Amino acid sequence: MPKRPTPPESPAPHDADEEALLRDALKGVAPLRDSGRADLQRPPPAPIPVQALRDDAQVLQDSLSDQLPMEVGLETGEELVFLRNGLSNLILKKLRRGFWATQDHLDLHGLRTEEARALLVSFLNDALTHGFRCVRIVHGKGLRSKNAEPVLKRKVGNWLGQRDEVLAFVQARPEDGGGGAVMVLLKAKRVRGEGRGGRRV
Repeated sequence: MPKRPTPPESPAPHDADEEALLRDALKGVAPLRDSGRADLQRPPPAPIPVQALRDDAQVLQDSLSDQLPMEVGLETGEELVFLRNGLSNLILKKLRRGFWATQDHLDLHGLRTEEARALLVSFLNDALTHGFRCVRIVHGKGLRSKNAEPVLKRKVGNWLGQRDEVLAFVQARPEDGGGGAVMVLLKAKRVRGEGRGGRRV
């Protein structure tokens, strides 16, 4: 015998209540007209690498040339000495006598030029961040270099003279490395609230 078609099930009372509520909620709502325009969303602009740009600018600022600044000189034989224009010679005397305590040191002895340059830049930036005033940099005496010339010693003097934050440097005392190191005096860190007329040395 052929099967009789099963009559559609009537919605459950719960479903019927929900449909009635939905119809009631949508009373008076008209569908939006088709404007014929495509809804194209523009992709967001690419983020600007602000920090990367700042880092690149800092690298350019920190780049040090091998050209000899006019202010850097050799006083007695091979002794490196430097004093920023406008400062008193008394600063050099104090630096030689150890008036400022050495707060950090960097040993570049035996390194190649590019390695030494990069480490020196990083070291000075870190010293300035910490507010250090006096640091010692060991460059060696160049006894193992070609013709026993102090190549790195002269380069370190050149590089230091190009940094505005370096106020002065002199050859270290014998107990601090003598002719194989320099004592460097850095600018004082500006204190908050200090007026423009405040003196920093």
